[in-house]
Order: sequence, then structure tokens, then C-alpha cells
Amino acid sequence: MLETSGRLLTLLSLLQARRDWPGALLADRLGVSPRTVRRDVDRLRELGYPVNATKGPDGGYRLAAGADLPPLLFDDEQAVAVAVALRTGAIPGAEEGALRALATIRQVMPARLRARLDALEVTTVRRRPERSAAVDPDALLTLGAACRAREVVRFDYAGGTMPAVGEGEAAFRPPRRVEPYHLVTADRRWYLVAFDLDRADWRLFRVDRITPRSGTGPRFTRREVPGGDAAAFVAARLSGPTHPVRGEVVLHARAEDIARWAGPDAVCEPLPDVDGEPRCRVVLGSWSWGGLAGWLGVFDVPFEVVGPPELVEATRRLAARYAAATA
Repeated sequence: MLETSGRLLTLLSLLQARRDWPGALLADRLGVSPRTVRRDVDRLRELGYPVNATKGPDGGYRLAAGADLPPLLFDDEQAVAVAVALRTGAIPGAEEGALRALATIRQVMPARLRARLDALEVTTVRRRPERSAAVDPDALLTLGAACRAREVVRFDYAGGTMPAVGEGEAAFRPPRRVEPYHLVTADRRWYLVAFDLDRADWRLFRVDRITPRSGTGPRFTRREVPGGDAAAFVAARLSGPTHPVRGEVVLHARAEDIARWAGPDAVCEPLPDVDGEPRCRVVLGSWSWGGLAGWLGVFDVPFEVVGPPELVEATRRLAARYAAATA
């Protein structure tokens, strides 16, 4: 038979892994009597875990949500997944909380998992790092809850084009009224996909510009987003015109510096330094091969053309043209 403390951890793990557990099945899994299971459940309740009894032929137990956040129990895979997510995907504006949470999880990790996590070196490349914007976590949770409950929300939107009502000092901008559909992240920004009730059309709102009004409106029947996919809808709204040609080069500069000017559809990836000089791989597009070759000079750093052959030839032609112009 398991010791009481070890048995309580096993019981907690079982309750977290499944919504409902018949009492007899729990007793069988733990190798104890149903009476012992009842006593262990009472101990978990004393520790702050809200374990509810469920009705049924055999009776059972369910781990519910509580007013406080008691200690959580993760298996190895869950612990590593949470730690990696905190390290690589923190919400802009909530980085400090993510780092504190990561430090807490790492501190209680077994040595074998802590070593694996420390050995994981991750570099997150943002195509457009200047687009990062701080988001109020409370606003994010409010909008997420409204999406799930399908309730109309009202909010003030900074930088919007909603016409003002009234004139002079009495003028004001009414709040936006939308049916929230889904939250999507793109280039370190959060967006709300929603149906704007005042404009009778689908809109994309930046969450960092949203200040929710108190309370929510009536429930609504969910509409189908254009194209049937929220991620595709956001990508289509944020993407610019598709360039007819794309080429690859290696620039002698840091990826984060080049990404600021390479354009929204460019890919910038860091490469190992050579003799202490930073380098990065860049894939970008333009309206023509000659235009792309000319655009490479804007970065004002040494570079090597990787391909395709059309870009190599266009760069040679442009180099000869510049040489002739200065002869």
C-alpha cells in the first residue's frame, strides 16, 4: 500500500487526468478501500483542492475549479511543455509574470528535467519585432471569456475611425459593439476577430488598443467567419500584395536589425558569426529581379547572393551598371 503522502499525490494526479472518477475505480487504482479514498479526498479538500462528490450508481469524485489556485501537479511531459511555452511565447506586457512562473516551475523540477530544460537553447525570431505591443492580461481574459460565452462586448478602441458624436468639448466616440469570434496572435500582437454590429461587417481589432467596458451584452448565435478559418482571415487582412519574385541572400548583419526594414513578408534568420561578424539569412520579395537586386543595397552591409540564378544575374548587371556610372 502506498504511504499517505504518496497516495495523495497519486490521487491528485488521477483527478487531474480525468473529469469524473467512480469511487470504486479510484479505490482499485490506489489499492485501498473506498473508505480510505473518502478520507484522502477530505485531506485534499483541507489542502485547498475543490474535490466534489458526483452522483450516480457508484458515486464518484470530480476536481472542480476553486476560488484559489492550489499547488498543481504536472507529469514530466506537461512540466517541460509549460516551461518551454513560458520561455518562448510570453504575452507582450506580461513577460515579468512569465519569467517568475518559469523560475517557480524550474525550481521544483526534478534534476533530470531541469537539466533537459537548461540544455534547450531557443532563439525566437520575429519577422517584425517593432510590432510588439503590450497587452492588458485582464482585457485578454475578458475578450476570451466573451468569445467562449458568445456574448456581445463593448469597448473603447484607440486609433479607431468611429465617427464622433456631438461637437466641441461635448463630442465623444461611442464604444464599439461587436460579436467576438476568436483571439489570434500574429507577429507578437494579439488580434480579436469579431463581427462589428454598427458596421455590419467583420473586423480585426488589435487587443492592445482595446479597453473593455464593464459588463457584457446579450448572447448571440455565432456567425461563420469569412473563409471559415480565423487564422486565415487574420493572415489575409495583415498580408500585403504578393511579390512576383523572391530571392535568398546572406547579409553581414544581425537578424533583428535587418528585420526592421526587410518588409512584412520577409524571413530573417540568424546564422553563426564568422570571425566575430554577425550574419543572417534573408528571404524577401520584390516586383522584379532588378528591383530586388537594387533593394539589397539599401541595407548598406556586405552580402552574398544565394539564389536563384535570376537574382545572381540581376545583381551582376546592376554591379556593372554602377561601375560604369562611376567610371
